[in-house]
Amino acid sequence: MTTDALSRVFAALADRTRLDMVARLAEGDTTVSRLAEPYEMTLQAVYKHLRVLEDAGLVSRPRGPQPRAVHLEAQAFDLMDAWIERHRRRTEERYRRLDAVLAQMEGDEHEQEDGSRDQGRPGRAGHLDDA
Repeated sequence: MTTDALSRVFAALADRTRLDMVARLAEGDTTVSRLAEPYEMTLQAVYKHLRVLEDAGLVSRPRGPQPRAVHLEAQAFDLMDAWIERHRRRTEERYRRLDAVLAQMEGDEHEQEDGSRDQGRPGRAGHLDDA
């Protein structure tokens, strides 16, 4: 999926009505009139929302006479999932590196504190009697 196509998918899902339509279609295919039932909008407005979802590759409607069932396309979700997973892995790797740096800094800090405490104590490194 190209960046433009991925942008269309995320833009289509950014609308609350379209997001709800996709969630309802996840339960199973349905006709446009059934899909339109809970919304206080014209059937023409529902078709406009469906057109955006179709252009983004999220839904499809077979050609032919009415009523046609609207079908959710899983491929678009697989591609979004791959994109999200790639960025999740990158982010987790950055956090792992940051954790390692912080752990190293904390270890260095403890070594410095231990070194300060050791100075001037009998039997410890750096004591005058050790010479």
